Amino acid sequence: MSTTGTDQATGGPSAAAAAKLSPADPAVRTFLRLLANVLPVSVINLSMWFAVTFFVYLQTKSVFATGIIAGIYLISTAGTGIFFGGIVDHHRKKSVMQASAAISLGLYAVGLVFYLATPAVAWQNATDPRVWVLVVLLMAGMIVGNLRTIALPTVVTALFDEARRGKANGLVGTTSGVSFLVSSVISGLLVGATGLLGMLVLAVVVLAASLVHLQTVRVPERLAAVAATPADKKLDLRGTIRIVGQTRGLFALIIFTTINNFLFGGFMALMDPYGLSMMSVQTWGLALGALSTLTIIGGLLITKTGLSSNPVRLLLMINLALWTVTIIFPLQASVILLLGGMAIFMLLMPFAEASEQAVLQKVVPYERQGRVFGFAQSVEQSASPLTAFLISPLAQFVFMPFMTDGAGARLIGDWFGTGPERGIALVFVVMGVGGLQLTAYALTTKHYRALSDRYRSQAAAEAGTVADDQPEVDHRVPVGAAA
Repeated sequence: MSTTGTDQATGGPSAAAAAKLSPADPAVRTFLRLLANVLPVSVINLSMWFAVTFFVYLQTKSVFATGIIAGIYLISTAGTGIFFGGIVDHHRKKSVMQASAAISLGLYAVGLVFYLATPAVAWQNATDPRVWVLVVLLMAGMIVGNLRTIALPTVVTALFDEARRGKANGLVGTTSGVSFLVSSVISGLLVGATGLLGMLVLAVVVLAASLVHLQTVRVPERLAAVAATPADKKLDLRGTIRIVGQTRGLFALIIFTTINNFLFGGFMALMDPYGLSMMSVQTWGLALGALSTLTIIGGLLITKTGLSSNPVRLLLMINLALWTVTIIFPLQASVILLLGGMAIFMLLMPFAEASEQAVLQKVVPYERQGRVFGFAQSVEQSASPLTAFLISPLAQFVFMPFMTDGAGARLIGDWFGTGPERGIALVFVVMGVGGLQLTAYALTTKHYRALSDRYRSQAAAEAGTVADDQPEVDHRVPVGAAA
C-alpha cells in the first residue's frame, strides 16, 4: 500500500509532505507576500548602488572616486550590522521593515530634490562637496535597507519549522539573484538615458508603494521571544559576543566566513578586469546577466531539495568545490573556462548562504538572532574593505608585472601564458589554493565537529519534542496574531 504523504506510524503527514512550502499554508502565503514586498525594495537599493557608481564615474572619469564610494559603502555596512541587529531583536520585524523603507524613502526624496537643485556642471568635478553630499545621502538610504536583510532570516525562523526553513532560505537566495539580475539592467539603462534623475524618481515611487503594500501584510511573531526583558534592552555587543561564545564552533564559523569573504572579495574585485581582457564590455555585461540566472536556479533548487541534515558540513563542502573551481578556470586564458567557472559559482553560492543562515537560525536563541545576524554581518563584511584596498594594488603592482616581464613569465609563462591578464589569473590560483587549504583545515577542527554536533542534537531534540506531543502542536504564533 502506498504511504505517499502519510507517516505510517502516526497517520499524519509524512516528513516529505510536511517539508513542502505549500501556498495553502497561511505561513507560506505570508512569507511569499513579504518576499514580494522585499524584492522591489532590494532591486531599488542595489540599483541605486550601481547607478551612483556609474554616474559618478561617467561624470568625473575618476576611478579613485568610485573606489571611495565602494569604501564608504563597505565600511558603513560592516559598522552598522551590530546596531541594526539590536534594533531587529527589540522591535517587531514588520515595524523594522516599515521603518527601513520609510527612512530610505525620505533620504532618496531629499537626494532627488538636491539633485534637481544642483547645477549639472557640479557633478563633473570629483572634488566638489556637492558630489559627496549626494553620495552620502543615497548611500545612507541603501545602508538603512540592510535592516531588512537582517530582519528577513529571523522572520523565516518565526514562520517555519526546521523541515521547511532551508527551503524558505532558498527562496530568499532566489530573491537576491533576481535583484542582482534586474538591478544591473535597470541602473545601466536609467543612468545612460537620464543621469540619476530616472533612478531617483523610480526609487521614490517604488518605496512609497512598498510601504502601502507592507501595511496590508499580517506578520506573525513569536510574541514571548520578541519582548526583551529589562536586562536585555540594550543593543549590547558584549551580550551578543557572549551568546556567540556559548555556542561551541560558532565563532569559528564566523571567522572562517570572514577569511572566506576576504578571498572571495579579491575574486570579485579582479573578475571584471579579467573578463574584460577576453571580451567586450557589452558581451561581458550580457554574460554576467545570463549567468546570474543560475543564482535564481540555485535558490529554487534549495526549495525543492532543502539542505542536508548537517548544513555546517554542506557549507564547507561547497567551499571545497568553489575553491577548486577557482584554481582550475584561470589555468588558461579561455572564455569557456571562465564562463564555466562563473556558472558553478552562481549555482552553488545560494547553497552556501542558505547553509550559514540555517545554522544560525538553529543554534542561536530567537530573541538574539537579529543581533547575531548583525554581528556576523559586521565581522564578515569587515574583510571586504581590506580586499578593496589590498588585492587590487597587489595585483596591479606585483602580479601583473611578475607575469609580464618578471620571473613568473620566465618560469611558467610557456604554459600558463604571459601578460597583465595572466598576472590576474595567477592571483586567482593563489587565492584558490589558500581557500582550499583553509576549508580543508576547517573540516578537521574540533570547532567544526562541535558545531555540527550541536546542530544535529538540537534538531533531534526538537523532532523528539514534536513526536512526543499528541496531537502535534506548532508552537509558532498563528497568522492571526499579527504584528
